Amino acid sequence: MSDDRYHRRLFLFLGVASFFEGFDTFALTQLLPAIRAEMGLSPSDAGWLVGAICAGSILSYGLVRYADRAGRRGVLAFTILGYAVCTALTALARGPFTFGAAQIAARFFLIAEWALSLVVAAEEFPADRRGLYIGVINALTGVGAIVCAGITPAVISSPLGWRGIYVLGTAPLFLLAVARRSLRETRRFTEQVEGTSLAKRPFTQILSPPHRNRMLLLAVIWMLTYACTTNAIMFWKEHAMGERGFTEGRVGLYISIAAIAGLPLAFISAKLLDTLGRRGAAVLIYLSVVAGTAGCYLGSSSAVVLISLVFAMGGITATASVLAAYNTELFPTELRSDAFGWSNHLFGRTAQCVTPVLVGYAAESVGWAKAVSSTVVFPALALALILLTMPETRGRELEDIA
Repeated sequence: MSDDRYHRRLFLFLGVASFFEGFDTFALTQLLPAIRAEMGLSPSDAGWLVGAICAGSILSYGLVRYADRAGRRGVLAFTILGYAVCTALTALARGPFTFGAAQIAARFFLIAEWALSLVVAAEEFPADRRGLYIGVINALTGVGAIVCAGITPAVISSPLGWRGIYVLGTAPLFLLAVARRSLRETRRFTEQVEGTSLAKRPFTQILSPPHRNRMLLLAVIWMLTYACTTNAIMFWKEHAMGERGFTEGRVGLYISIAAIAGLPLAFISAKLLDTLGRRGAAVLIYLSVVAGTAGCYLGSSSAVVLISLVFAMGGITATASVLAAYNTELFPTELRSDAFGWSNHLFGRTAQCVTPVLVGYAAESVGWAKAVSSTVVFPALALALILLTMPETRGRELEDIA
């Protein structure tokens, strides 16, 4: 198979995997009010539930690290199987503890799948279009969010209720057949890593110079970003229905419109990574997150809320494109997955576990609007760090960057 033909197939495969990352993440956002009502959970309980589920993202570091020894292909296929099985178990949950346990396990596999998809994209696609491919693959999470937003009202009203969404979430099983037949190991892994003594590489190797400082900087940037983006969309439905009096149908309409209208921003941002560069694109993307999040919670009119929601959803999707590009470009092949795991999973995603709990408690005192909108200070700080510390990597070969 020619490289161009394989790249097209690989892009489609990774795009579908990314689609379900967006679908699953948005499912919890859309279903949280219904789950809270059925299980009798308070706002702070909801914060604990979301934080616990996000702990699966931290645990997924183990799978991502293992891919630096066992290869990308096999581990990626395993994550797809694990995610589909755990999503099916979520549909069978009968209480907050079984629901949380199944979702922790699902998130464990899902986030490893997302990270490895971006690592594969960085290693396989040409340098002059690498930012575009990474950005578009990540932007396809927005398509998953659109589909989830569009079908959730109908599925909730069906006999299956909210569980029906998780039944649909088992669809990635079909990707296993594609992975077994068409997906091959990345060229860079095969040439530089396979057959070496990586099994003896210490867990803390990434903490040694010369890569430690870059990894820790990216970890802080991921943490600051997630401190806002995790909560901005996760709790907007709670805010809209509880504080603005929106109906289920109106919320679904707003989110669907925002997801569709925000999608071009996510795809344009992917192109901007290769035209304006990583730093220039980051300015536009992070400003969209800050303005959009503040507006969709504090806006005085429905029009302002809807327009702000568009910028929030598009910007939130695109932030991961910027940071994933940096995290996959700034480290050598033998440490690429490990660096991603340390920066994003072990350190960065602690914000996804801690901040929903804090926001949940704050919401009981000051409401969702003030609690969530106050988090916009964090992506503003993240942008400042990007501009002050991150190099420009546009168009450069990985071997010249790391």
